[in-house]
Amino acid sequence: MTTTAQRHESRVLFASRPALWALLRAGRWTGPVRRVPRVGWLVADPVLARRLLTDHAHTSVVGEGGVGHLWAQVLGDWVTELFDGRGHAALRARVRDVFTEASARAHVDRVLAARLAVATRELSTGAELDVADLARVLVGRVVADLLGLPLADDGTARERFATAEGLAALALGTGASTALDPATVATARDLVARLTAGVADEWAHAGPDRLLGRCRELGLGLRETEGLAVLMAVAGTGTAASAMARTVALVADTGTAPRLLAEPDRVPDAVREGLRVSTPAPVVGRHVTADTTLGDARLRAGDRVLVLTHAIDNAAGGFDLDRPYEPATRQLWFGAGRHQCLGAALAKAELAGLLHALLATGRPWRVTGRRAARRVLVPSYAELRIAVS
Repeated sequence: MTTTAQRHESRVLFASRPALWALLRAGRWTGPVRRVPRVGWLVADPVLARRLLTDHAHTSVVGEGGVGHLWAQVLGDWVTELFDGRGHAALRARVRDVFTEASARAHVDRVLAARLAVATRELSTGAELDVADLARVLVGRVVADLLGLPLADDGTARERFATAEGLAALALGTGASTALDPATVATARDLVARLTAGVADEWAHAGPDRLLGRCRELGLGLRETEGLAVLMAVAGTGTAASAMARTVALVADTGTAPRLLAEPDRVPDAVREGLRVSTPAPVVGRHVTADTTLGDARLRAGDRVLVLTHAIDNAAGGFDLDRPYEPATRQLWFGAGRHQCLGAALAKAELAGLLHALLATGRPWRVTGRRAARRVLVPSYAELRIAVS
């Protein structure tokens, strides 16, 4: 039986792109691996998905169908080495300690604590709070901090968010191909220039407690640091804001808020379930570089593969605070292998920070109004108003 929470999630997916909604629903019946004309191979099995995403000998993110193919056209061919192969492995090894859970919590406390405290006070006085807008403000602040940009107020944060989201949205039309036309590349490069306006100065002068300063100390050049900062900002913009608002809605729609108030130590479980059910990156693409097999399917070099991460993650059921650890999915919402999301710890810290701020009111919240975002790359809420009881 479909629950209220699942119906609202389905509406969010449909509003973002009806074709995406249909693709994910089809994933329930296509079988583990199925080839679809003009789309490519679809993978809807968790074991096979993980096998594909960790098969770096036969697949790549920098060929047609992979996200690296998009970024190489915008940032330059050097991205190919940064995204895959020995260059990618070396980069991850050098910046690993920048993205630990401890550093992510410290980052969120430094950048977001004051703004979250304001949200707590507003809710506590009986005012409604638009969590979707707050999520964009919070993520915009994080984006600015990652890129060394000045941040004075919520309006500026929304502008930073919109710029990063606009850059990510250029991939909206790449369902059939990740090749960008010249006009799109020019627009993307203009947005990158706006985003990286403060990177050079921050890279040269920031202390080791800041991302760009730490990159300098680790020996990353300015070009690589700019690329890493842009990729972190863009990859974590729409996805983080989506997970925040949708998790807050899921907690309310499933009646879980009172329980979290009584058991605040369960916030990590709510974060995990929120990320699993929302899976803000609902599809992950790979380019096949050499003939291989996946289950009963024979994949050929040049093929495109789409992992239906949202369908896979949600096969376990709806949001449930008591759901045990699912070894088959194992945080598949962040990807897998050497391309697993580098900012996973930061995303979890942002979401946990928001939930703790709402719980600090001492009262459970309810949704008073919502509106799904239409024609967006990442399924999300355009508006999600809540109030405390």
